[in-house]
Amino acid sequence: MSSAFPYLSAAIWIPIIAGVFVLALGNDRNAGVVRGVSLAGALLGLLATLPLFSQFDRSSADMQFVELLPWIDRFNVNYHLGVDGLSVWFVLLTAFITVIVVIAGWEVIQERVAQYMASFLILSGLMIGVFCALDGLLFYVFFEATLIPMYVIIGVWGGPNRVYAAFKFFLFTLAGSLLTLVALIYLYFKSGSFSILEWHALPLSLHEQVMIFLAFLVAFAVKVPMWPVHTWLPDAHVEAPTGGSVVLAAIMLKLGAYGFLRFSLPITPDASHELSWLIIGMSLIAVVYIGFVALVQTDMKKLVAYSSIAHMGFVTLGFFMFNQLGVQGAIVQMVSHGFVAGAMFLCIGVMYDRLHSRNIADYGGVVNTMPKFAALFMLFAMANSGLPATSGFVGEFFVILGAVQYNFLVALIAATTLILGAAYSLWMYKRVVFGAVANEKVAGLHDLNRREFWMLVAVAVAVMWMGLYPKPVTDMTDASVDKLLKHVAVSKIK
Repeated sequence: MSSAFPYLSAAIWIPIIAGVFVLALGNDRNAGVVRGVSLAGALLGLLATLPLFSQFDRSSADMQFVELLPWIDRFNVNYHLGVDGLSVWFVLLTAFITVIVVIAGWEVIQERVAQYMASFLILSGLMIGVFCALDGLLFYVFFEATLIPMYVIIGVWGGPNRVYAAFKFFLFTLAGSLLTLVALIYLYFKSGSFSILEWHALPLSLHEQVMIFLAFLVAFAVKVPMWPVHTWLPDAHVEAPTGGSVVLAAIMLKLGAYGFLRFSLPITPDASHELSWLIIGMSLIAVVYIGFVALVQTDMKKLVAYSSIAHMGFVTLGFFMFNQLGVQGAIVQMVSHGFVAGAMFLCIGVMYDRLHSRNIADYGGVVNTMPKFAALFMLFAMANSGLPATSGFVGEFFVILGAVQYNFLVALIAATTLILGAAYSLWMYKRVVFGAVANEKVAGLHDLNRREFWMLVAVAVAVMWMGLYPKPVTDMTDASVDKLLKHVAVSKIK
């Protein structure tokens, strides 16, 4: 379904153009104007995505809001955009998180304000481009271009080891993507087109599918990240500024998971079935082993970073059980994790801005001096544990139900995340927030200001809304998930 107005282009290019304009404003003497323009650009980008929700045809599994323009005629490359139930929620999530991140850095960032805000605005447009691209080369350009702003964000505004963390992030993700480029070029020569939708119908031998699947796996597994290629994520999170950690957890991890939905499963369905044991095994290791690793962390950011790896293990597990509950639950989990993990990093950022420490041992009794913050932080910690009535429960519940249909032992192992998630989330919360005031620094803390309060409330509303009424998410994904599963069930072997 095409649209009279190019909503997807608007969602992509409004924040990018706003970012370029913010860069042009330049130095920190214009910091107030820079912040205002940045917020306006983020809000306009969010407004451009709202019709994707209100005008989306929930009964259709076809691509909607389609835009098609020639780009490189010689190689049949097109500027081809579209969304379906598998991608539309991630466009909305990206635009929403961008607004939150701009507000989060409003007072905290005092140097190179224009460059900081511009990096996030440009990154937002590029990430939305990944979720909208229906041309393989266009997807790859957006996919790789997202590395540049995040590299700059970590390397310039990060912690003491920011250069090491930025290089590790960049090299891991870039190296993983090179094999994907080879796979895309191979598919182009097989089909004569870079159209992802044409690749979905391309007949391939099992050997071809396995090789293409493994090429995609390298890139997408690093981006998720899956065990054992996850080691770059804790370093990146610990060194990144608060906004960088929020975007990294809420959106960038979803790029790899989305790649499985758009490329691996529909293009190589037979290989996906053949190698599902590998993905399920890696996912279960992430859920259990990484959950135990999170338990022993003393740095709050590192704990939540490992928590993200465990929760994303649930996502990849859901994809490769090939049933409606598993795949739909994985998508719901991706959206929920965007809200919850983002909120957890925002809360840690609020404390870090006051005490300049992420160590759990430096806190204790925060509820005595920051009661509003403690209440909101508790909600997010509970959601991170998978508490019913929060968004964290819905996706995990769906995936566990899907796992029971697939294999009871897999479901039993996956369900340990509910215990481990509660253990590391609530134990951290107990040590940081409850008890007597631990030291003079904690005694001197002041509660949330108006900006911080409404920023966290906005995310809290999203977490509660999705936990109590997930129907809008499941309704919009249902038809597309059903179409994907029917497609994956049909062999494409020549």
